[in-house]
Amino acid sequence: MTAPASTSALPPPRKGAWLNPLARRLGAAPRPLGRVLTTTVTVFLLASLLTFALGALSEANPAAAVLGDLATPADIARMEAQFGLDRPLYAQYLSWLGHAIGGDLGVSWFTGVPVADSVTEALPVDLSIAGLALLLAVFIGGGAGIAAALNNGGRIDRTVTLICSVLATLPPFLIGIVLIVVFAVQLGALPTGGYIPIGENPGQWLRYAILPAFALSLDAAASLARQLRTSLVGALRENYVTGAQMRGFSARRVLFGHVLRNAAGPALSVLGMSVPLILGGAVVTEKIFNLPGIAQLSLQSAEQHDIPVIQGTLLVTICVVLVANIAVNAALAALNPAARRPAGTRNGAGDVTASSGEGGTR
Repeated sequence: MTAPASTSALPPPRKGAWLNPLARRLGAAPRPLGRVLTTTVTVFLLASLLTFALGALSEANPAAAVLGDLATPADIARMEAQFGLDRPLYAQYLSWLGHAIGGDLGVSWFTGVPVADSVTEALPVDLSIAGLALLLAVFIGGGAGIAAALNNGGRIDRTVTLICSVLATLPPFLIGIVLIVVFAVQLGALPTGGYIPIGENPGQWLRYAILPAFALSLDAAASLARQLRTSLVGALRENYVTGAQMRGFSARRVLFGHVLRNAAGPALSVLGMSVPLILGGAVVTEKIFNLPGIAQLSLQSAEQHDIPVIQGTLLVTICVVLVANIAVNAALAALNPAARRPAGTRNGAGDVTASSGEGGTR
């Protein structure tokens, strides 16, 4: 008779294995770094091609616009040769992309100012406002989502759900107008608009930045709160939570040490997807609060048909979104280290059979 397989061949249970499944069922698994970079480069090339095509295929004639109505055909032809518009489109695109990768975004057709200089002056405004908006979204949405999950089905949960549903329907420019009326006009506590660089005076920067950042943050905060609430409700029902409570761990330790980490993956993905929405909402918000950001630079260039500036601002905005996507994937990998391990280091259930200290509780 064949002897039964010895149970000693099975890997010994890891210390703290009862506190797994990690983010395997709750978190968003990060993609491998190589795949992320490949996707990022592909998206960048396609986006740059579309950005260039929008300008190249437009009916704007920069030579005629710069020279005026009295320009002769010979003058227009000479100006087009100076701009390089007499070459084939593929040659123009490759030349533009090569210079853009090197940091040269061209020169404005109307002002003669390098586009890179204009973008460098305007981009910090958007980055500082967007960074503050994301920070507010994390604090507001994260706190609301945790409170709703801990009071699942209760009054707080219903209130948070209702407020998030209302905020999701309000555009940032409407929220901005309300904030100006309340805090700037009626209370006089904050300025109605303008901007001061953070490097000159951080306190004054905050006074000017808080209202537009708050207006841009509410939609992201509502989405974050709803996603985090859903993930936490599911995570709190897992067996490892019951096991942790039976072992005498405090509710704070279980929530912030394990449950929140496991449930934060989808919420972090939602926060990453909010970056392009915040940048898109800045077009109107910057107009309301009189901010000299890249959105206003793009809008003014579109009104003048200044194609190099439009292409430059669009390309830089795309790069910001792609960098944010890489940062989200890196954060997801940090939250879910098991997903970074090779497939051979996992057992049949998908759990990692690595060193006993990782992922467990001593």
